[in-house]
Amino acid sequence: MLRKFAYSSALLVGTASTAFAGGLAEPVAAPTAVVPVPVPVVSVPSNDWTGFYVGGSIGQATVSPDGFPDTDANAYGVNVGYLRDLGSIVVGGELDYSRYNLDGTSDTYDGAVTRLKGRVGYDAGAFLPYITAGGANLSLNDGSDASDTGYFYGIGADYAVNDTFLVGGEFLQNEFENFDNSGVDLSAKTLALRVSYKF
Repeated sequence: MLRKFAYSSALLVGTASTAFAGGLAEPVAAPTAVVPVPVPVVSVPSNDWTGFYVGGSIGQATVSPDGFPDTDANAYGVNVGYLRDLGSIVVGGELDYSRYNLDGTSDTYDGAVTRLKGRVGYDAGAFLPYITAGGANLSLNDGSDASDTGYFYGIGADYAVNDTFLVGGEFLQNEFENFDNSGVDLSAKTLALRVSYKF
C-alpha cells in the first residue's frame, strides 16, 4: 500500500512538472514601431505664368535697307506685359521700347522701335517657349527724323528661375515696307537677352 502511494505520488509530480515545463513560452519580442521619415520640402516655382511683368533687354540688330548695305547695331530696351496661364497654353500681350546705336557708312546715328506684341506659348513647366507677332513703329534720329509703322514676328523662350524672376531670349524679324514713303523697304533682325520681374 505504501509502495503504491509512493509510486502514485511520483507519477503525479512528474506529470505536473511536465505540464509546467510545457506552459513556459519563449518571450515574444514587442513589435517595432514604424516611424515615418519626413520628406524634405524643396522650394520650386509654381509654374503658374499668370501675372504682370516688367523687364529689360540687351542685344544685337542687323538692319537691312533694300538696295543698301546691312548695318549692325547694339540694342537695349525695356518692356512691360501680362501673361495668362490657361493650362498648357499661355497667352499674353506686351509693350516694349528699344533703342539702337546704328553704325552708318559715314556717321553714327540712333534709332528706336516701339512694339505692341501678342504672345502665345506652351507651358513646359519652368520653360515657356512662345511665338509672338504684332505692330512696330521705327524712328530714326539721323537728321531726317524719318519714322514709319510696320510689323514683326518671331520666337522666344522664358525660364522661371523662381516665381518672380524670369530670364529668356527672343528673335524677331521686323518689316517696314516703303519706309517713310522713301520707296525703300527696310527689314531688321533682332536678337535679345531678356530679364523680367513677375508680380
